Amino acid sequence: MDINYELYKVFYHVAVTLSFSEASKQLFISQSAVSQSIKVLEKKLNQTLFIRSTKKVQLTPEGEILFKHIEPAMNLIRRGENQLLEANTLNGGQLRIGASDTICRYYLVPFFQEFHRKYPNVHIKVANQTSIACAKMLENGQVDFIITNYPNSSLSNANSIRPLKEFSDVFVANPEYFPLTGKKISLQTLQTYPILMLDRKSTTSEFLHHMFQKHQLDLVPEIELTSNDLLIDLARIGLGIAFVPDFCIPTDDKELFILDLEEQLPRRQIVVAHNENLPISQAAKQFMEMLH
Repeated sequence: MDINYELYKVFYHVAVTLSFSEASKQLFISQSAVSQSIKVLEKKLNQTLFIRSTKKVQLTPEGEILFKHIEPAMNLIRRGENQLLEANTLNGGQLRIGASDTICRYYLVPFFQEFHRKYPNVHIKVANQTSIACAKMLENGQVDFIITNYPNSSLSNANSIRPLKEFSDVFVANPEYFPLTGKKISLQTLQTYPILMLDRKSTTSEFLHHMFQKHQLDLVPEIELTSNDLLIDLARIGLGIAFVPDFCIPTDDKELFILDLEEQLPRRQIVVAHNENLPISQAAKQFMEMLH
């Protein structure tokens, strides 16, 4: 049945106020327009919805049935409108971010704290995935934006990418198990040692495999994991030489040292990326501004 939403809106206000004149004031239309809308709705439904008298207006049993369905629907619509308005004014809504656990822990935590302090009513939802998986989530519209390592092979041309921070990737080891301090080590020599690194689904793995291939070398890791922190822990107990971002290494760690490579590895970046073809909420805009 094709019935204009405005007719139900008029019905709702008359049913709540039980007054044609009061409903006209709330809707900012004339009382005759209210009366005419109710007549049209009754004709379309083939039911009498109100009992009209000179003193008062009452719902008929059929009107009561309709009101039980219209009232929650109107409330849901109003709630949706309010949530959208709150999201745009930073008084509510949801912020959806994609980032790896390493970026969350070592880069984003202070920004989460600052944003939550300024806008406590905005719910922050973090999708914790690898940088490659985050790029796919962005493509599918599952997050508002991502903070990712770059280069990232999964980022498409539709993404707006802004650099936030440069970093270097380093090899770290425990000198007690790998006495290589003060020595220049080549990638070819590193092949003879157990390498600990992130798994193939990560941009870090892509990057290191590319570096080895660039020098006509094959990289066969001893251990592949999904956590840089765990790689550092395993390097600390001597299970191998870990390849991790430099910002993950504690500055006062006496059990680890950074190997001195003969080859200079390019620096990488942490970037923020969003889909230029999709609208950005006020909360997302504000958080990305904080990342400056």
